Amino acid sequence: MSPVTIEDRKKELRALLDKMRAEPSRDWTWERERIVVLQGMIAADQAHREHA
Repeated sequence: MSPVTIEDRKKELRALLDKMRAEPSRDWTWERERIVVLQGMIAADQAHREHA
C-alpha cells in the first residue's frame, strides 16, 4: 500500500466538492467535516513548503 500524498488529498477534496455541486439538496454533514479536514491538511502542507 502506498502512502497518501497531498495530491491524493486534493483529488479527494475535488471529488467531494463535485458530488456536492451535483446534489446540493442532499445532507452533506460528514462530507463537509471531511472537507474542512482536507483543506487544513492541504493548507498545512503549503505553509510547510513556503517556509522550507
